[in-house]
Amino acid sequence: MTARPAAFLDRDGAVIRERHYLHDPELVELLPGAAQGLRRLRELGLALVLVTNQSGVARGYFGLEAVAAVHARLAEMLAKEGVALDGVYFCPHGPEDGCGCRKPEPGLALQAERDLGLDLARSFVIGDKCSDVDFGRGIGARSILVRTGYGVEHEQRCGARADAVADDLAQAVEIAAGWMSGSAVRGV
Repeated sequence: MTARPAAFLDRDGAVIRERHYLHDPELVELLPGAAQGLRRLRELGLALVLVTNQSGVARGYFGLEAVAAVHARLAEMLAKEGVALDGVYFCPHGPEDGCGCRKPEPGLALQAERDLGLDLARSFVIGDKCSDVDFGRGIGARSILVRTGYGVEHEQRCGARADAVADDLAQAVEIAAGWMSGSAVRGV
């Protein structure tokens, strides 16, 4: 089996609306154009892998069952749009825990690589924080910082480290599509 590339997608602020410590599935809201962008990524032959830090678990704000309920709601919403994720990986640890799975550490991508047979070097990371940009760099993938969620704020700190900066997921997908076709597309 040949390893395939993936789109590693941050959850909050990239695919769904940013809600501080989201734990209520009723508050899950897809960002405009997110489902269409995910369908386009699938058309490009990419595995769709959600990777998210959920330190609210370690902080005692909510439990693992709340994370599972949010992910189930997201899967249900995406299914109605004709999209399915290949994998959902999350880190329940806090920033001080020193784990290997909290972005920007590579643990979530390495687990997905093993589980799904992925080629990290041909993959992309799309997210709204510096931890997403650094996650991409750390696994040898290209990273795209989106200006949704916390992206505008983080662009000042790490936009220059990203391979591209995009207004939203839809524009990030077009940048990735250009890279895959060999076009030299740079985000705005």
